[in-house]
Amino acid sequence: MREKTRSVNWIKRFLSFASKILVAAQKSDNRYADESFVATDRRRLIHHLGIMVAGVALVKTRIAEAVYKMINNVRLWRSPDKTRLVFDVSAAVQHQQFPLNSPDRLVIDVADTRLSSSFSGLQLRDTPIKRIRHGVRNKNDLRIVLDLSEKVAVESFLLKPNATYGHRLVVDLFDDEKRKPKPVIKQKPVGFRDIVVAIDAGHGGEDPGAIAYGGGYEKTVTLAIAKELAALVNREKGFKAVLVRTGDYYIDLRRRTEIARENDADLFISIHADGFKDHRAKGASVFAWSQKGATSEMARWLEEKENAADKIGGERQSYSNDDMLNQVLFDLSITSTRASSIEVGNKVLGNVGEINHLHKKNVELANFMVLKSPGVPSILVETGFITNPEEARKLKTASHQKALAREIFEGLTDWFFQKPPPDTLVAKMKQDGTLQARSSRYVIRAGDTLSEIADQFNVSMGDLRRVNRLSSANSIRVGQVLEIPN
Repeated sequence: MREKTRSVNWIKRFLSFASKILVAAQKSDNRYADESFVATDRRRLIHHLGIMVAGVALVKTRIAEAVYKMINNVRLWRSPDKTRLVFDVSAAVQHQQFPLNSPDRLVIDVADTRLSSSFSGLQLRDTPIKRIRHGVRNKNDLRIVLDLSEKVAVESFLLKPNATYGHRLVVDLFDDEKRKPKPVIKQKPVGFRDIVVAIDAGHGGEDPGAIAYGGGYEKTVTLAIAKELAALVNREKGFKAVLVRTGDYYIDLRRRTEIARENDADLFISIHADGFKDHRAKGASVFAWSQKGATSEMARWLEEKENAADKIGGERQSYSNDDMLNQVLFDLSITSTRASSIEVGNKVLGNVGEINHLHKKNVELANFMVLKSPGVPSILVETGFITNPEEARKLKTASHQKALAREIFEGLTDWFFQKPPPDTLVAKMKQDGTLQARSSRYVIRAGDTLSEIADQFNVSMGDLRRVNRLSSANSIRVGQVLEIPN
C-alpha cells in the first residue's frame, strides 16, 4: 500500500509539471514579437517537451506499479535432475500453473501482475525449456508460457523475504525419467575397495553464501576448492572422491548428506568460506556435529547462518511420522561417529594452520544440519572469512585455493593412513607394509603446549618427543616445526 501511495503522488507531481509546460507553450506564441526571443523560448520548450516524453514512459511504469504487482527479475538454475525458475516479485502473488499437451507446454498465470524484466538473457541450453512467452490475460493477469521439449513434473511455491532476497515465486521443473541419469548398479568390489570421500561445496545457485569483501561469492570459492580437493583425492591410490555439487546450483542440506550415503562415503567434508558482520573477523576453523549446539558465540552465529540455507534455497521439507520415530536412532548413529569426526577434523585443522591463521586451535562443535550424516564421519571446514579484506583477497586466488585443498587432503589422508576401513586397499597396503604414509608437520604457534599438540594429532607425548629428539626438559618455541609420528 505504501508503494502504491508513493507512485500515485509521483504521478500527480509529474502531471502538474506537464500542465505548466503546456500553459507556457500556449503563452509563448503571443508573448514576444522579436524573433530572437521566440527562438529562445522554443528551444526551452523543446527541452521541456523532451523531458515530458521521457516522463510519459516513466508514468506508464509508475501507473503499473500503483495498480499491479511486478516481476522485477527472473533467474534460471540448472542442476542434475531439475531446472529452477525464480521470479523476484514486488509482493506476495497468487498464481496457478497447469500443463498443456501437443505440443508440451507449461502455463503459469500470476494474478494482478506485470513483467518489468525480460526472459531474453536466460540460458535455456540443456534445459527442457525451448522458449518462454508471456502476455496479459483477462486484462489483469500475467500469463507465462514455457514451450517444452519434453514432459516434466512441476512444483511451484512462494518464498517470503529473507536477508538475501525479497518475495519470490519458484517454479521447479523435474526432468522426465528418460532424461535422468541411469541409476548406477553397485557391483560388489572384487578384492579391496577404495576409500570414498564425499566433498561438499557449500551453498550454490540461488544461495550465494557470504558476499566477499571487494566482490564475489562464497559459493564460487567453495566449488573451486572442492574441485581441487577432489582432483588430489582421485590421484591418490586407494581413494575416490565424490563431488556433492559439481556446478552452480542449489542442493538442500538433507540432500547433500543423502548423496554422501548413496555413494557409501567413508568421510563427508563440507567446504565453506563464511562471512561476519565485523570485517576484522578472520581465521580458519573446523567443526564437527553436536546435538547440544555450538561451543562458542562465533560457532553459534555460523550454525544459525548455515542452517538457514534451506530458507534461501526454498526447499520445502516434509517429515512423516516414520521420520520422527527414526530421529532417535538417527542421532545415536551420528553420535557414534563424532569421535572419528573430531579426530580427522584435528588432522585437517593442523594442516590448514600451516598456511592460514586459525580462528580456534581445536575442532569446534555445532549443530550443523549438513553434518547430520548417520554412520559417516563428517566435518565442516571454514577456510577463512571471505568478509575479511586480507583473507578475501587470498581466498579468491587459484594459488591459495590449491594450497588449502592440499592441506585438507593431507590431513584427511593422514587420518585414513592411521585408521583405514578394514575392507579397503589402504588397509591391505598398511597390513602388507607397502603403505608409504607421509609424516605430518606442525608449526608451533603462540600458546601451544606439547600435550595439546599430542592430543590434537592423537599421538603420545613420548612418541612426539622421540621423533623430534626432545628431552623432558626441552621447551618448544613459536615457529618451530615438529614432525608428527604416524
